[in-house]
Amino acid sequence: MSRWWRGTFGLVALVATGFALATLAIGVFVFETTHEALERQLSHRIAVETQALIAEGRGGPLGIAKAIRRRNLARSTSSLDYHLVDSAGRTLAGSVSLPVPTMPGYVELLPFTVNGQARIAQSLTTSIPGGSRLLVAADRSAIDAIDATVIRLFVVAFGAMLLLGVGAAWFVGLVTRRRLDRIERTALAIIDGDLTRRVPGAGNADEFARVAAALNRMLDRIAALMDNLKQVSSDVAHDLRTPLTRLHNRLEEALTSDDRNYQRSAIEAASAESRELLDVFAALLRIAEVEGLGARAHFADVDLSAFVTELVETYRPAMEASGHHIETQIAPDVTVAGDRRLLQRLLANLLDNAIVHTPTGTSVSVTLTSIAETPILTVSDDGPGVSPDEADTLLRRFARADRSRSTAGHGLGLAMVAAVAGAHHADVSIAARPGFAVRLAFVGTSLATA
Repeated sequence: MSRWWRGTFGLVALVATGFALATLAIGVFVFETTHEALERQLSHRIAVETQALIAEGRGGPLGIAKAIRRRNLARSTSSLDYHLVDSAGRTLAGSVSLPVPTMPGYVELLPFTVNGQARIAQSLTTSIPGGSRLLVAADRSAIDAIDATVIRLFVVAFGAMLLLGVGAAWFVGLVTRRRLDRIERTALAIIDGDLTRRVPGAGNADEFARVAAALNRMLDRIAALMDNLKQVSSDVAHDLRTPLTRLHNRLEEALTSDDRNYQRSAIEAASAESRELLDVFAALLRIAEVEGLGARAHFADVDLSAFVTELVETYRPAMEASGHHIETQIAPDVTVAGDRRLLQRLLANLLDNAIVHTPTGTSVSVTLTSIAETPILTVSDDGPGVSPDEADTLLRRFARADRSRSTAGHGLGLAMVAAVAGAHHADVSIAARPGFAVRLAFVGTSLATA
């Protein structure tokens, strides 16, 4: 309860209270402004009437007294009250219930009686030549009635604003709590192990729906990472069992043999096996680093056209030395947002695969185009290719085609290609036959094409 204002109900209640206080402040301002305006208007009316009486009576007491009597004969409920006294304070004309102040000027609150009822008047006392004094007064009951009406209106408005605010706070708090409860139930289910649960309401268009959609995307990402972790654990346990067994056997042979030359040969073989294992783990760490998406913080515009052209020219001598032919078709001025070092590793892995896993005489083609402002990079060859079933698994760690198992490698090259593509929001696909082709569409990166 000490932090009730941090909840939805408390925040909305505070906002409603603020609006109510603002309404109250506006009411006070309007009341004061209206009250002063009515008083100024009444004072102006009294001053004009005083001047009219003096002018009509030619400035003399007798003439002013006659003018007062004429006005009293035509008196209405909205008429002013008059009182004319001589220098001794004796009444010459007007109402005897109105006391005449001895000092000229305005009196804002002048008590008087009408038919035995106490009233308050606003008056102006004016000195007349000869010592007489003229009092012109107006009953303030109309101003008081307007003041009371204004006060009642703003009291009602303040109360209504306060009640509406509390009601709105309750309603908003209720709706918010219900929607947050659904998110909380989903989170608790996921904590209990149900990773398939998702936050409901993501299909709407309000703020909660956007939060739900973002949380669901995060959960999808976590689920994908968990599946990937399970796959990696399974692949590592399965694919590294054989080299670890070989390493163990080599060391056992070295321990059990008395032949110094044989021991040395076994230890050298074990050292080679350990280096191979270290290379595998280094490759796995590099893939995990790329999949961690930390590289996105350092993305910059990369001129993909110039970059691909440069790297292909670097590989051309190795291609020719291995008996391969390489062709390029590169559109100019294609730019993507990315990491140049990772993109270089991606293309280098694809070119290395073409050299290692295709026979002599194979033609390799590197094409770069832009379709609907989406850069498309394709590395293909006219080699024997792979079966469609194998193509579906080649982007996984340690996955190798049957015909490539006799060549060097661990099945991590295309896994690195998939990781780099994912970091660059690129869709990667493999065309199995005829030949073999890897196609990357950079659908999620900013680009500029001429």
